[in-house]
Amino acid sequence: MNTNPSGNGEFGQRPANTGPIVPKTASEALRPEAGTPPPKRSRASRSQVVVFMNFVISLVMLMVLAAGAALYFGKQAFTEPGPSANGDTFLVKANTGVQDIADQLERRGLISDARVFRLGVRAFGNDSALKAGEYEIKPRASMRDIMELLKSGKSVMYSLTIPEGLTVDQALQRIADEPALSGDMPATTPPEGSLATDTLRFTRGATRQQMIDKLVADQKKLVDEVWQRRAPDLPLANIEDFVTLASIVEKETGRGDERSRVAAVFLNRLAKGMRLQSDPTIIYGLFGGKGKPADRPIYQSDIQKQTPYNTYVISGLPPTPIANPGRAALEAVANPSKTDDLYFVADGTGGHVFAATLDEHNENVARYRALQKKQADDAAKAAAAPGASGNADKPTADKPVDGSDGTGGDNGDAGGDAGNAQ
Repeated sequence: MNTNPSGNGEFGQRPANTGPIVPKTASEALRPEAGTPPPKRSRASRSQVVVFMNFVISLVMLMVLAAGAALYFGKQAFTEPGPSANGDTFLVKANTGVQDIADQLERRGLISDARVFRLGVRAFGNDSALKAGEYEIKPRASMRDIMELLKSGKSVMYSLTIPEGLTVDQALQRIADEPALSGDMPATTPPEGSLATDTLRFTRGATRQQMIDKLVADQKKLVDEVWQRRAPDLPLANIEDFVTLASIVEKETGRGDERSRVAAVFLNRLAKGMRLQSDPTIIYGLFGGKGKPADRPIYQSDIQKQTPYNTYVISGLPPTPIANPGRAALEAVANPSKTDDLYFVADGTGGHVFAATLDEHNENVARYRALQKKQADDAAKAAAAPGASGNADKPTADKPVDGSDGTGGDNGDAGGDAGNAQ
C-alpha cells in the first residue's frame, strides 16, 4: 500500500527504479555482498627511501636497547664484588696506561673482565687519573673500588730505620739490603756522621740514592739547627768537631737521662787538655765503619794501639765522627750539664756513675770490679753445678779488658769501662 502518494521519497515510499527489475535466485539472494574495498597504497609508502628509513629507525631502536642492556649489566659488573677472595698487592709503574693496568689486574685474578674495567674507568673520566704506586687490594674489591684506590694514590708504605749510633757503612748496608728499594748504591760513600738517624717511609720503587740524599739533607739541617742553639764558650773549634764529639757521646751511652752528663765529662776534659780516653774510639780505630765483630773483645794491648782515632793515645778529638749521632746526642753536646765531672764508669746496670776527682773514680771502679767478680763467681758456680757443661775458654796472654782501673793515661780514663763499649 502506498502511503505517500506524492512520491517525494518519505518514509514508507520505495525509491524509484529506473531499470528493469532482474529477479534473483534464492542462492544469489543469500550470497553476501562485497564489502568496501581498501584504499589504494600511496606512492610515498612504496618509496625505497621510506623503507630504508623505517629500517634505520628499527635498527637504532635495537641498538639503543642493546646499549642500555650493556650499560646496565656493565655497571653491575663494575660495582659487584670482585673475584679475589684473599686480595693482594698490585704495582702500577709510572706511565702505565689504563689498558695495561686492566690486563694486569685480570691476569692477577683481581678483576673479572679487563674490558669492563677499562670502559668503566673511562666512563668515570679517570682515564688519566690513575697514579703509579703499590696498592693493597682488599678481598672481593670491586672494579670501582680498585679504580678509586688507584686514583687516590694511597700506596703501600714501607719503613727503613737507621738507628742512632750506626756508622755510615752500617747504615748503607741496611739501605742496600732493603728489597722494596730500587737502583744501585752510590759509588761514593758519604762522610762519617753525615746520615740522619731516622725512620723513612717510602713506596716501592723509590731509589736507594733518594734515601741516601734525604738522610744526608736531613742530618745537615738538624746539625745546623742544633749548632745554632749551642751554649756559649764550648771548647769546640767548629761544627765538624761538634758532630765528632756527639758521635762519641752517642756510642758511650744509650741512656737519655745521662747523655748531657757524659757530654759534660768530655767537654770538661777538652777544656783541661786531658785525653778523652773513650773506648768506642778504640773500636773505630781498629775496625772502622764495619764495626767490631760480636765475638771480638777489646784486649789490653788494644788500648795503646796507635790509630788516628784512639783517644787513649791522641790528644783532642778524632779526625772524623765515629758514627751517626742522633738528635739527643747532638743536643747533649750543644747544651751539656753544668758539672765538674771528669770521669765515669759503668755501674753494672746499664748506666754509669760519675766522678769529679780521680780518687772518687777509683772507688767507683773498685765497686764495679767487685760487682764483675761476683757475677763471674756466680757464673762459675752455675757452670760447676751437676749437669752443667763447663767449657771455659782458656785465658790468653793478652787478656780482654774487663773495666779500667782509672789509673792509666794521664789522669785516669774518662769512660772506665773498656771492653764493654759496643
